[in-house]
Amino acid sequence: MIALADKITKSFGGRALYSAATLQLNAGERWALVGPNGAGKTTLLRIVMGLEPADEGTVSFAKDTTIGYLEQETRIEGAKTALQEVVDSAVEVKNVERRVREYEHRISHTAPGEELDSLLERYGHAQDRFERLGGYELESRARAILGGLGFPIEDFDKPAADFSGGWQMRIALSKLLLRHPDLLLLDEPTNHLDLESVRWFEQFVAGYDGAVLLVSHDRSFMDACVSHVAALENKRLMTYVGNYSGYLKQREDNLTQLRAKREAQERDIQHMEVFIERFRYKPTKAKQVQERVKKLEKVKEELVVLPEQSHHVHFRFPDPPRTGDTVVDVAGVAKSFGDNCVYGDVNLTLYRGDHVALVGPNGAGKSTLMKLINGRLTPDSGSITLGQNVSVSYYAQHQLEQLNPSNTVLSEMDEVAPGWTSSDERRLLGAFLFHGDDVDKRVQVLSGGEKARLALAKMLVAPDPLLCLDEPTNHLDIDSVDVLETALVDFPGTIVLISHDEHLVRALANKVVDVRDHKVTLYDGDYDYYLYKRAELEARAAEESVATPQTKIATPVPSDDDSQTSGRNVKTREQRRAEADERNRRNKALKKTRDRLRQVEAALEPAHRRHDELVTMMADENLYNDSEKFNKCLSEYNALEKKIPSLEQEWLELSEKIEEGADE
Repeated sequence: MIALADKITKSFGGRALYSAATLQLNAGERWALVGPNGAGKTTLLRIVMGLEPADEGTVSFAKDTTIGYLEQETRIEGAKTALQEVVDSAVEVKNVERRVREYEHRISHTAPGEELDSLLERYGHAQDRFERLGGYELESRARAILGGLGFPIEDFDKPAADFSGGWQMRIALSKLLLRHPDLLLLDEPTNHLDLESVRWFEQFVAGYDGAVLLVSHDRSFMDACVSHVAALENKRLMTYVGNYSGYLKQREDNLTQLRAKREAQERDIQHMEVFIERFRYKPTKAKQVQERVKKLEKVKEELVVLPEQSHHVHFRFPDPPRTGDTVVDVAGVAKSFGDNCVYGDVNLTLYRGDHVALVGPNGAGKSTLMKLINGRLTPDSGSITLGQNVSVSYYAQHQLEQLNPSNTVLSEMDEVAPGWTSSDERRLLGAFLFHGDDVDKRVQVLSGGEKARLALAKMLVAPDPLLCLDEPTNHLDIDSVDVLETALVDFPGTIVLISHDEHLVRALANKVVDVRDHKVTLYDGDYDYYLYKRAELEARAAEESVATPQTKIATPVPSDDDSQTSGRNVKTREQRRAEADERNRRNKALKKTRDRLRQVEAALEPAHRRHDELVTMMADENLYNDSEKFNKCLSEYNALEKKIPSLEQEWLELSEKIEEGADE
């Protein structure tokens, strides 16, 4: 046991968050703390950390437990470089190193005798501890962590105070990971990471040998690295074994059982009440009536209380104005900032209905490309042309600052929804989880997540045909991300998205643009297709590096003693191992190819089926009388006309690769 939060009760302003919440954290366990906004997730982290008191209950730790806590916001001051800031955070290692140096100094000035023997023994213990804590690799570990979290090598020596807030959060996270505390408390750790950094961080957390308790809205991240889930539901803390998807299944199974039990109890209550009412005044049935009354009271005492369900309001967002087929044309664009060339000669065309994810390492130019597309930046050369009838909406973190603090939520909506009734506005706000009196809150008292939801709702009141969204899920909880995902997946216009949320990217993107190494590459397929093609490129690069003359295994020249066996072409152990490694590599590459082939086949069948359905529908003259339905069918038909040939071409390529691999 590393930490135990025992029977924690907490209230705010008379509103109970939870009562008797108990959670034990053990070494090697990685817990996700989930629950709706306002359930008290961050509060529980702060109680465990000792930054906030519980109304009742205790928090205890194993002896000498070290704790690290990453808050949602942080600020670094001073003149230290990013690397030095991270290295210097390893206080325990630095203290042990200081003791080692002190012992070395004293040993060099101490004459032989008992005192020297005692110093040498203590010096040996201190040096062993320094080695166990990784003291000799401290700087190299710090560099590896900074690199894994997306820092380019040239930024290691840049002053930490000069970085933006998002990069400072990465430095704060790097400091925690280098310290490697026994208990790691993380509040939305992926908010300021890109997809590649999130994947690196997943692996780090999945292999962490201490205890981890984290709050996150990123379902793919939690699926990849957590082993337990603690859910704040109906003012109680419920615990589950498994990742986030496992928790959802267990929770639904439990809920199904609870509903069945509740229905059985209600049937029993109804039958007993009918019996009691019917025979209440018959002396011959008095005994049975009294038995039923007692049993009825007992059943009512034990009546199952079903957990409150999240509010899910379905709202159809208005369609944007229809545009021409070409929405954005980027031709020969180059962009630099001073001596830093972001990229040159970018050529890219986006069409109506494209939902494009911009991916790549941080600092490669994803946000720059988005700002060039939406006109916030001007290219150094080349041109960016918007298509016919195309207007742009842009969402980034600064949108939250543009909300009027003195407005209520409802009056903020009034400004962008002329002609809407109060009822219409409330329905829209309900879709973004503002219910009841929430709409009368002032903007200035809203949380970061509430402000983000309000800004997104304002954008979708009358959406432009081109939406540019830079990390729209930051500060949102899982229910809010679900609302946004539903709105965007059904959006018939064009979307350009930057997000670290892999679940959202998988659900939304039908094209991926990779920005890295001063180049912009379009992958005409979903996120899984992009990952497959990237893995293929990396495998090819690795194969080419293995095939270079420097790394080829030389065939040994047989000595006289080997002359009898050399004629039989006996292979050395190194050759056999190299061949086995090559077979394993080929089999691994083929497995990925077969997996992708199955995915493509699974996508092709429903795509063909839906295509045929649409052809039949469009042959019906009645369809043309309903312009909205016709436009929707036509849009879907055009999208499938592009998707099916792309999938079929990929199917052919994959099939050929599998055949070639089998022949080798």
